[in-house]
Amino acid sequence: MARLKELDMRLHAIEDQLDDPKAKDWEEAATEREGDEVLEKLGKHGEAEIRRIRAALQRLRAGTYATCTSCGDTISEDRLDVLPDTPFCKACA
Repeated sequence: MARLKELDMRLHAIEDQLDDPKAKDWEEAATEREGDEVLEKLGKHGEAEIRRIRAALQRLRAGTYATCTSCGDTISEDRLDVLPDTPFCKACA
């Protein structure tokens, strides 16, 4: 849950930066646009991580957390320790 809160705060900060144009001339605008592209990619990665975490929490509530959503085999504890939001066993990843 702490990770979700951290990601939510980070995404809001990215949105605020993207909504606040600062460039005065063409050169600054080009540089700012490059920065915006980086921020947009970070935002998309953060949103994807939030979706994966929420899906993992849903599987936890449903009692299927350590079960591969592809083949139905058990996901190893070692794999879940490294990738706690993974829906796949090593063979299906």
